[in-house]
Amino acid sequence: MDAQVVVITGAGSGLGASLAKRYYGLGYYVCLLGRTRTKLLKIAKSFDDRYAIYEMDVSSKSDVTKVIQAIKQEVGPIDIFINNAGVGDFDSAESISEQAVHQMIDINLKGTIFCTQEVVKDMKKRDQGCIINIISLSGKRGKINESVYSASKFGARGFTESLALELEQTNVKVFGAYMGNMKTELWEGARAEEIYMDPDDVADIIIENTRARKNISMEEIIIKNNKYK
Repeated sequence: MDAQVVVITGAGSGLGASLAKRYYGLGYYVCLLGRTRTKLLKIAKSFDDRYAIYEMDVSSKSDVTKVIQAIKQEVGPIDIFINNAGVGDFDSAESISEQAVHQMIDINLKGTIFCTQEVVKDMKKRDQGCIINIISLSGKRGKINESVYSASKFGARGFTESLALELEQTNVKVFGAYMGNMKTELWEGARAEEIYMDPDDVADIIIENTRARKNISMEEIIIKNNKYK
């Protein structure tokens, strides 16, 4: 295959969908991953070719292994992998349900780890590739009513920073993206007075700052929104 391959989790909406469309426009072969096939099909309806859709639950190690292996066999080596899938349940620490706690840790943290483990081995063998972890500013500082969400994102940040150190002597790049609230399903109704960023704008910034450049390496980017109207 001539086109480079980018794989995006949580590609059915929000930032994942914006990234998928942008990479497709740049000529990449785009693999859209998510739990809901209908959402993925909706995003891909404007694509003529150079795409594939895979249903996957990032919190399931066996599911991740099966799907990533299928992509390697059916599409080819993965050049860019974007850990974008995420969920949030926002409430006071004592009010967050056990189910919500498990879901945020399983998807936001374990999902990032499982997917990375599955793709980084081949990238190291080929000595090339890029892993982009979409983390959120909640992985940089704690916020009211985001205690468990922040905990999952702080974990993803620690994993990303440690992985970058492990790969320092290779040509495999690891990148952490930390952004404020966007106009996505995740943040619907969170704070009415806050100004939300457009996921298309955020996608543009991430892509521009993670593209390969000679003698330059970006490890992270922080994208803040204007807080109030």
